[in-house]
Amino acid sequence: MLIGIVGRTNVGKSTFFKAATLAEVEIANFPFTTIKPNTGIGYVKLKDPAIEFKKRSNPREGYILDDYRFVPVNLIDVAGLIEGAHEGKGLGLEFLNDLNQADVLIHIVDISGSTNEKGNPVPPLTHDPIKDIAFLENELDYWHLSILKKGWDKFVKIISGKDNQNIKTALAKQLSGLKITEEIIEESIKKLKLIHHPLEWSEKDLFDLASELRKKTKSVIIAANKIDILGAELNYHKLKEKFPKMLIIPCSAESELALREAAKHHLIAYIPGEKTFEVLSDKLTQEQEKALDFIKKNVLEKYSTGVQEILDRAVFEFLKYIAVFPVASNHLTDKEGRCLPDCYLVPQNTTALDFAYRVHTDLGKGFIRALDVRSKRVIGKDYRLKHRDVIEIVA
Repeated sequence: MLIGIVGRTNVGKSTFFKAATLAEVEIANFPFTTIKPNTGIGYVKLKDPAIEFKKRSNPREGYILDDYRFVPVNLIDVAGLIEGAHEGKGLGLEFLNDLNQADVLIHIVDISGSTNEKGNPVPPLTHDPIKDIAFLENELDYWHLSILKKGWDKFVKIISGKDNQNIKTALAKQLSGLKITEEIIEESIKKLKLIHHPLEWSEKDLFDLASELRKKTKSVIIAANKIDILGAELNYHKLKEKFPKMLIIPCSAESELALREAAKHHLIAYIPGEKTFEVLSDKLTQEQEKALDFIKKNVLEKYSTGVQEILDRAVFEFLKYIAVFPVASNHLTDKEGRCLPDCYLVPQNTTALDFAYRVHTDLGKGFIRALDVRSKRVIGKDYRLKHRDVIEIVA
């Protein structure tokens, strides 16, 4: 699983990435700070299931904070896109190809309107963020179209004379690099009512198909960044009205980064995604106190910083993954005494047998049964796992 962070240049993508990962990336208030994509580890947040057993998890990967477990996910932050990226402008094709790896996209938008289309700072509310959403969709759609049309004439001649049932197989092979399957193609063709032969498909038909395929394979969450800037809320509500079906989450990546850095240096106690923090140090400077007070009043008391919520919803809502915990026979700890050391993020509808193979091939091959550790109920190979299940596999 890979989560892509995308948007125009200089809208706060690298700040969001650093806030989510605390990675050392270059951040500056000018265009094209990021040239090569940054990759790193972010974390999704869930209640620690060990608490139900009056224990505390000791994860092999990720970490525990209070009653929450943070499970690692992979992030990629590509350089800012500009108009004509699908034509190769601004190294656009390279950046789009980097994004091709991603399963879901987080589109960072400067909701305050203080960054123009070229990535230059402008007075707040002077740039319309609605244009940024349309811009990204347009670039992604034309990029998919360019891949769809690559060798299209030759491709259509090969399937000429065959019925439309063969088109999905041929297209799936052509577009396999975009993670587009036969089922997705069939659904899209039906939705667009492309019942005529591919030889007769117009340029608009191809564009509509490319757009529909993109929507099905590249879900987009809007991070309405810089919500803390005066006037940004007005743009946020306009955006919600304009795109009612889009998930648009108010965000202040800069505030999240400040809180995580303060927590890292033991100045405050802060759990990512929460709406409060506790001051631990009595040696805060006046500037630090002022910054924390600003974040509290202008961000946390109204929303949250948004960074953690966006990651959580990307994985659990958009990608529809669940967290499952495997345990050894009759106890929650491994040989080193770690409680619930492992957590696997797997797709919804994963069966007990699927999960056994995911943990280890030998467990799958030798699968006998599984046990729901909470209820002590024996479950079969076809049992569909649920979020936060704790499972013992007998093989």
